[in-house]
Amino acid sequence: MSIYDSLGIKTRINAAACYTALGGSIMPVEVVAAMSDAAKSFISLHELQEKAGARIAQLTKNEGAFITTGAAAGIVLSILACRTRGDLVEIQKIIDGNSKRSEVIMFAGQRIPYDSNIRVAGSELVTVGDAIQSFDYQLEAKINEFTSAIFFCAGAHLASAALTLEKTIEIAAKYSVPVIVDAAAQLPPASNLWRFTNELGADLAIFSGGKALRGPQSSGLVVGRKEFIEAIRVNAAPYPRLGRGFKASKEEIAGLLTALELYLKRDHEADWQRWSKVVDSWVGVLTSKSSCTIWRDDVNEAGQPTPRVAIQLKEPTALDVIAKLQSLDPIVEVVHDSRRMVWISPDSLQPGEEEKVPTQLLKALPY
Repeated sequence: MSIYDSLGIKTRINAAACYTALGGSIMPVEVVAAMSDAAKSFISLHELQEKAGARIAQLTKNEGAFITTGAAAGIVLSILACRTRGDLVEIQKIIDGNSKRSEVIMFAGQRIPYDSNIRVAGSELVTVGDAIQSFDYQLEAKINEFTSAIFFCAGAHLASAALTLEKTIEIAAKYSVPVIVDAAAQLPPASNLWRFTNELGADLAIFSGGKALRGPQSSGLVVGRKEFIEAIRVNAAPYPRLGRGFKASKEEIAGLLTALELYLKRDHEADWQRWSKVVDSWVGVLTSKSSCTIWRDDVNEAGQPTPRVAIQLKEPTALDVIAKLQSLDPIVEVVHDSRRMVWISPDSLQPGEEEKVPTQLLKALPY
């Protein structure tokens, strides 16, 4: 009996995405083995973070890297690094509540549910532009003596209302303001691990470890300039400072490092071709439903180049379809907008699940 069976929990087919609420991703056996091996010994966590980070930096063509407990923790630690630059006096002032004011700028059109972590780091969020557009002079006008960083959310789905990352970095450099890129779900492509930082010049980039990398769900990765990675290190666990609560264990560090090594060895083109074939087959099956308009979409909910199927409902609502799917066995998880749209994706499927997804959808969709 599995742990889930013993608790009366139903397992699900993930045709949505690598969401935290669904348990992230499924770790490869090599990752689980690395975590198990790491659990067998005592080590210096300082040394493990430093040497694992150096290895990851080498693999991702960055000056430095630090493993966190998820991308949200990476946001907090990155903001603290930019605020303090690793200065212990500044760190203590934040702890004591008498630090100088700190502002972090982001584009209004890139606001996301996770930007609340900017405030967790003790900084004020300042927006530039609006939901439609932003201009160079608007960004420059918001930069002042209290500006700690510019927080840029990557992804094609958030690009239209913001300046480009290249232009943002150019303006930030003019005022010596660091740029942090939130790239939590921006894998694939694998090249993003070094494109934002090494190629475009951002100071830090944050990635989730439990999504496309298929590492431990509660892991994350920050890569970038050594100066800021070292400032993260000074703020983070195992030091008893502001980042102590974001404690990456020896098992998580070993697991994420192994997951990253495996990810960089994968044939990503073969993955895409396999997903593409599944998506085309789903479109062919589901077009039999006259109550829906079905099409192939080659950009997913996070703006990644991952193919999926879009389903536009004439009736009922997406929530009605979700309720039906939740009543079936097995349950198929999908992405929806709570109104008339449902999307299904193949990238988190386990072997043999490809045919089960349209079977359950045909039961849940109207005529």
